[in-house]
Amino acid sequence: MAYCILKSYKLKTDPFRIFELFSRYKDCFFLDSALNSQGHGRYSFLGIQPFLKVQTRGEEPFKKIRAALKSYHISFSGNSPPFLGGAVGYLAYDFNLGMPDCVFGFYNSAVIIDHAKKLLYLCTIGFPEKGYRLGKVLAESNFKKLSRLVCRAVQDKSSDSGQYLYSRASELKSNFQKKDYLAAVERAKEYISRGDIYQVNLSQRFETETPLPGVGIYRRLRRISPAPFGAYFAGGDFEILSSSPERFLSVSKDRVVTRPMKGTRGRSTNKKRDTSLKRELLTSSKDKAELVMIVDLERNDLGRVCSYDSIKVTSLRTLEAYNTVYQTTATVEGRLHEDKDRIDLLRACFPGGSITGCPKIRAMEIIQELEPTRRSVYTGALGYLSFSGNMDFNILIRTILKKKRKLYFGVGGGIVADSDPEAEYAETLLKARAMVEAIS
Repeated sequence: MAYCILKSYKLKTDPFRIFELFSRYKDCFFLDSALNSQGHGRYSFLGIQPFLKVQTRGEEPFKKIRAALKSYHISFSGNSPPFLGGAVGYLAYDFNLGMPDCVFGFYNSAVIIDHAKKLLYLCTIGFPEKGYRLGKVLAESNFKKLSRLVCRAVQDKSSDSGQYLYSRASELKSNFQKKDYLAAVERAKEYISRGDIYQVNLSQRFETETPLPGVGIYRRLRRISPAPFGAYFAGGDFEILSSSPERFLSVSKDRVVTRPMKGTRGRSTNKKRDTSLKRELLTSSKDKAELVMIVDLERNDLGRVCSYDSIKVTSLRTLEAYNTVYQTTATVEGRLHEDKDRIDLLRACFPGGSITGCPKIRAMEIIQELEPTRRSVYTGALGYLSFSGNMDFNILIRTILKKKRKLYFGVGGGIVADSDPEAEYAETLLKARAMVEAIS
């Protein structure tokens, strides 16, 4: 069995201070619950310098991920945090911008923040060493390094990202002109009226250039739009900066949860107007129908790998409030079939139905036809595969991809039979608001 060290301490600093220090090191990740909303996002996780990296280009990623994980497994008590080391990375929606289809780093050390109990955990595991003695030496050495880094972060009150925050980005450019986006919505509605699909998620992509560092942009993004499934991931020559509010899939033992999100309204600083927008979303038959359609799709996807009688909709429509928008979310749960695992689950459900449409395959074909560029990491998924067997991934929405000085981010919405093209276009701009503010 692998040697493991796990110790807890009182949380005495802002986790972002630890992240700022960690971001100076290679292949840093920060799975960041900047908003612990309705019990979701209790934990944040940080790590640097993986002992192994797995990536794919133009090939099926799941077999390669499964093969790499097979060598590394450890058991923890039920009271331990859900991630104490494992594979952290992303699955891209499709190939574009010279990005790999997936990148996963395998981390034998982690800082864990329990926001509910105000605790900080340090964990190191003896992987990739096979023997107990060598694993113990490695885990103890890494624990000392991790302790020193965290102590530096706690003692250092300075911040190295604020100095960049007043640089200006160049003008935003979209891959759609407005008239072309409106025409694409009309074309999508034609497919719906012909019976090809019931719903499709149509997006536009913005790009710009900036001298801002990724850490500085992420700092602003999480402040403007805190989210329970936010993330920063450094992949070498690129950075992923996400303030995602949406959980794609989580696994704890054999329990599976997915939380598709459909239905959006902007927030207002005027209390009366804000209440009116919330009521408008809750009473919208269009938004409710969109979510119900995706719930059915997710139930069918889970049915491919879960015991079918275990699949339940535990919440059909819950309102969630964020700094800039209201959203409605459903929760669907199931239990993995005894001969299936979390990799089978990812293969069965990826990409998430909330960002494709239904039926999924035909909707994806129409997305490829109507959108002028491939999505790359946007609407993919980012998260962890723990050495203990747990798993948690977000949907990569409200997400900026940074490659050197270039920034890219996508925004979209679900098109249904009664969609108004102007309203759908306006919704994409609403969803872009936090990201535009973060880079301005």
